[in-house]
Amino acid sequence: MTDGVDERDVAVLRNKRDASRYQILVAIAARQPAVSQQEIADSVGVTAQAVSEYIRALVDAGHVEKHGRGRYEVTKEGVDWLISRTEDLREYTEFVSEDVIGQVESETAIAAAAVTAGDRVALSMRDGTLTASPEDADAGTGATAVALTDAERGADLGVAEFEGLLEYDPGTVTVVVLPGVREGGSRAVAADRLVDLAAAHDLVGVAGTEALAAVRGVDLAPDIRFGTPQAVQEAAVRGLSVLLVVTARERSAHTDRLREHNVSYELVDVRQ
Repeated sequence: MTDGVDERDVAVLRNKRDASRYQILVAIAARQPAVSQQEIADSVGVTAQAVSEYIRALVDAGHVEKHGRGRYEVTKEGVDWLISRTEDLREYTEFVSEDVIGQVESETAIAAAAVTAGDRVALSMRDGTLTASPEDADAGTGATAVALTDAERGADLGVAEFEGLLEYDPGTVTVVVLPGVREGGSRAVAADRLVDLAAAHDLVGVAGTEALAAVRGVDLAPDIRFGTPQAVQEAAVRGLSVLLVVTARERSAHTDRLREHNVSYELVDVRQ
């Protein structure tokens, strides 16, 4: 390994002829014994004449045996050659995935203060959003990264080269289940209890018309109205507490998703 570049000989990538030879040998193995050179040409992206020449070279190299017009079979030597090149490709792919792409993978955060590209910043989760601070401004944080761009306070900021673990407490969900309109709907809710619960949570979500009416009836505007099963679960995962007001018929769609994603929730009765 030199300057982050793998020195492994991956000839099948560096040499166009070897790359075509590899593809054609794979195509023969997939179609043998009846091999249509035109089909191979179409799949590999070369001319039928070029395929004919490659097959002739593969026969001469002992990697393919010819059993008559249009009938070919990959030999043990050909299989061994394929395996060796495939192993090279697999190792090279792992190198690219883990050592190259892994080093440049980035995320976007909000700058808590002015940051200069190249600074190492401390990462935290604030109001459900990844936030970056100058490292010494948030001592003791479990996760740091390198700023990819300059950013003023409140601006979006690219970060990469992560170290440590992002430490924050997941949020919880309080579920208030309302009866259907025929059983009282929003009129069955104790308004003062609903107001107190809303004040104790970061977000309020509603699912169902009765739930919307109940929340609006106490002069609150819901933060989440649509796509609530996913939105509530994601908000909790990001550390926000959510008051979810749902009708009985909507309950299972939400609580099932919360359980599936290991989000803690409790059911609260706010009926009068």
